[in-house]
Amino acid sequence: MSLKHQAFQGVVWTFSEQFGSQLIGFGINVVLARLLLPTDFGIIALFAVIMALAKVFVDSGLTGSLIRTQNPDEKDFSTVFWFNIVTAIVLYALIYLTAPWVADFYHQDLLTPLIRVYAVILIIDSFVAVQGVQFVKEMDFKTNFKIQLPSMIIGGISGIGFAYYGFGAWALVYSSLIQNSIFTLQYWFYSDWRPSFIFDRKKFKHHFSFGSKLMLSSLLDVSFNNIYTILIGKKFSTSELGFYSRADGLKQLPVNSIAGALHKVSFPLFAKISHDDEKLRDIYKKLLRIVVFAIAPIIALMVVAAEPLIRFLFTEKWLPTVPYLQILAIAGILYPIHAYNLNILQVIGRSDLFLKLEIFKKLLIVLTIAISLPFGIRGLLWGQIIISVLALFINTHYTAKFLKYSGYAQLKDLFPSLALASICAVVVWGSDVLYFHNLTDIVRLLCLSLLYLLLYVGYEFLFKSKEIEVLKELIFNK
Repeated sequence: MSLKHQAFQGVVWTFSEQFGSQLIGFGINVVLARLLLPTDFGIIALFAVIMALAKVFVDSGLTGSLIRTQNPDEKDFSTVFWFNIVTAIVLYALIYLTAPWVADFYHQDLLTPLIRVYAVILIIDSFVAVQGVQFVKEMDFKTNFKIQLPSMIIGGISGIGFAYYGFGAWALVYSSLIQNSIFTLQYWFYSDWRPSFIFDRKKFKHHFSFGSKLMLSSLLDVSFNNIYTILIGKKFSTSELGFYSRADGLKQLPVNSIAGALHKVSFPLFAKISHDDEKLRDIYKKLLRIVVFAIAPIIALMVVAAEPLIRFLFTEKWLPTVPYLQILAIAGILYPIHAYNLNILQVIGRSDLFLKLEIFKKLLIVLTIAISLPFGIRGLLWGQIIISVLALFINTHYTAKFLKYSGYAQLKDLFPSLALASICAVVVWGSDVLYFHNLTDIVRLLCLSLLYLLLYVGYEFLFKSKEIEVLKELIFNK
C-alpha cells in the first residue's frame, strides 16, 4: 500500500472518529444546552483553562517525541508512561489545594468543589497516553474510532440524565468523568501493551530534550488560546462567557472533524518521509488543498446561516451567540494552514524553531488584545481575525525555507477554494435576504444548505478543479 493510499485510509477512519464523535457530542450538547443555562456552560469554561494547561504539563511533549522516534522500545514507552502518571498525581494535588484561589479570582464559590472533582480526569487520562501513541504510530485509527464512540454515548446520556434532574453545571462534570473513565478502560482492553516497572533516565532526557520545547510551545498556545476565556470570564458575565464558549465550540466542529482528522494522520505520515523533502512537499501540498477544500464551504455556510442555526438548535435564549459565531468562524478558516506548517517543524525535529514562532505570535496576540479590549467582546473577536491573518505569514516562514514552499505559493494554491467558498456565501446570503428569511428555521436551513451545496460542488465538478483531481488520486492511487 502506497503512502498516499495509507494516508487516505487513515483519514477515512480518523475522519469517521472525529466526525462521529463530533456529531454525537454536538447532539448531546444541543440537548444539554436546552436543559441548562448559559451560566452553567460559562462556569465550566472558567476552569477548562486550568485543565487544558495541566494536560500540557502531564504530556510534556513526550508523546510527540515518541511518535517521531523511529522504533521506540519498551524503555521508551514505560519511561513516558510512569512520568505521565506521577506528573498527573502531583498536578491534581496542586489543583486541589489552589481551587479556592481560582474561585475567589472569578468570584464563583461553586468553582472550588467543581474543580476538585473534575481534575480527577487528569489522572484517568494519564493511563492511556502511551497506548494512544502506539495506535497512532501504527496508523490504526480504526481502533480509536471503536473506543471513542461508546465512551461519548454513555458519558453523554449520563450527562443528559443529570441535567434533566437539575444538577446544573455538575451534570457537565459527571458526564466528562464517566466518558473519560470508559475511554481509558477500553484502551486497556484493546491494547496488548502493559507497562514495565522501568524508568530510564537516558531515554527520559532524550524525549524531554525534544518534548520540553513542544511543551513550552503548547503552554503558550493553550494559555493564549484561552486568554479570551479568562478575560471574558473576568471582565464580563458568566452568561457572556457561555455564549462565547458555545460559539467557539460550534466553530471547532468542522475544524476538529476535518482538519483534526488530517492533522492526526499527517504527523506520523510526515515523520515516515521526513528524510525526503520532495515527497514530503508533494504530500503536504495535497493534504493542505484537500482540507481547505472541505472546510472553507462549511465555515462560509456557518457564517451565512448562523441565526437560524442557533435558534433552531438551542432556542431563543442562545441568540446572542450568533455574532460571536460569525466572527470566530471567519478567524478559524485559516487554522489548517497554521497547523500543517507547524507540523513540518515537528517532524524535521526543529522544535526550537516551533517555540520561537509561538513566542513571537504570542507577543502579537498581547498587542492585539491591548488594542481591541476597550471595544468589548466583539472587538476581541475581530482581533482574532487580524491575528490569524498575520500568523499565517509567520508560520509559513520556515516551510518556505525547508520545503521551498512559501506562504505566497500556499495561498496561491488555496485561493480557488477560498474564493469560491466566499462567492457562494455571498450568493446564498443574498438569496436568504430576498427569498428565505420568512421561512421557518429548519426549512430556511435546508434551503440555504442545498443552494450552497449545488453552487460549490457543482462548480468544482463542472470545471474539474485540481482539488477534485487530488481527492481522486488519494482514493484510487494505491
